[in-house]
Amino acid sequence: MHLGMFLQGAGHHVAGWRYPGAESGSENLPHLIRQAQAAERAKFDMVFLADGLTSSEDGHPSQIARFDPLMVLTAFALSTSRIGLAATASTTYGEPFHLARAFASLDHISGGRAAWNAVTTSYASTGENFGIKHPAHADRYAIAEEFIDVVQKLWDSWEDGAFPKDKAAGVYADQSKRHEIGHKGQYFSVKGPLNVPRPPQGHPIIVQSGSSDPGQRLAARTADVVFTAHQSLESAQAFYGELKGRLAAFGRGPKSLAIMPGFLPVLGGTEKEARDKLAQLDGWTDQSKIIPMLSDRLGHDVSKYDLDGPLPELPASEQLQSRAKLLTDAARRDNLTLRQLAQMVATGRGHYVMCGTPEQVAGRMEQWFLEGGADGFNVMPPYFPGGLDDFAVGVIPILQKRGLFRTEYEGETLRDLFGLPRPPAGNGQAKNVGS
Repeated sequence: MHLGMFLQGAGHHVAGWRYPGAESGSENLPHLIRQAQAAERAKFDMVFLADGLTSSEDGHPSQIARFDPLMVLTAFALSTSRIGLAATASTTYGEPFHLARAFASLDHISGGRAAWNAVTTSYASTGENFGIKHPAHADRYAIAEEFIDVVQKLWDSWEDGAFPKDKAAGVYADQSKRHEIGHKGQYFSVKGPLNVPRPPQGHPIIVQSGSSDPGQRLAARTADVVFTAHQSLESAQAFYGELKGRLAAFGRGPKSLAIMPGFLPVLGGTEKEARDKLAQLDGWTDQSKIIPMLSDRLGHDVSKYDLDGPLPELPASEQLQSRAKLLTDAARRDNLTLRQLAQMVATGRGHYVMCGTPEQVAGRMEQWFLEGGADGFNVMPPYFPGGLDDFAVGVIPILQKRGLFRTEYEGETLRDLFGLPRPPAGNGQAKNVGS
């Protein structure tokens, strides 16, 4: 199975930073580097940094302030050697040329370990920081389709071997291997070529996390990895089957896309000890902030409703549609009050919480993996460094002993870790501009 370590500077549980011995800070670079190095020692496929383009007084402590993730990953590239480096960047609030250049640069600096989590950005308030009106859900995905195509064309705008640096012949760059992309589309007009050589991976790994119908269509066509959230094996199996079933329409096989649900592991020597630890974390939660967090995830202000009553019927939101549905389904299935649903968001933002001994957690991971619910997992430690260390020391050796996880890194690039071929150089729409 594949494992990503989802790094949030203050931990994933909203109160994780309060745990004894916890370090914190998405703006604390030495702390972040230590966690990336710990994940590499544990042989994780990748370390993943999420991102957002707003700040909120009611936000998660890991998200109120955080560095630009690509800057952080560049530091990781210089302090690690094998682990993949993934970061979120928006297709709605950005330009293809800038993004293609940044991830191509990271891929070169890291020796072929870069991954781009392509998101459309769900929150309408983001537009206020860019002076534009936030596009509708369908428009954001239409923009993303074209944005990703342009980025991949730019990555191909120099062929492999385009920089021979031949001193005897006096040839630094082979201009016959340089191409304009000449893209003119509905949303972007980009001449090219990119001013960075073709990345070591050809194309850095593309990650996506949308679970709506447009999100799944985009992932089936363009993604190498999908992060997702599910509260049960049955839900994970249904999503897994549906998304894998879409691949054939784009000439792709099931192994060309890895599906990795997120989960938050809370570990103890016994199941009771683990549940007591979770209760302690929940007990430190600032109750004044959890309803705004829930409202944010649902796309509707629910503070005016009875917090000890059920989730009211709410219309579909233009924000996090798949996450809002997941939370709504959980509330209906388990008869949760608004307060209980808000605590669920504070604990894991709607992701599955695996609470138990290392053997129990490893067993559930094995079941999801073997029974068609996952190709791997995006692991979300509730706090750092202890939550990550507990998983690395307790769960990973069990997975290794069962033959479910690597004991050493294979290959050189992140594509090698996922068993994905390097895309061939060039694209049919590039125009030769060399001699």
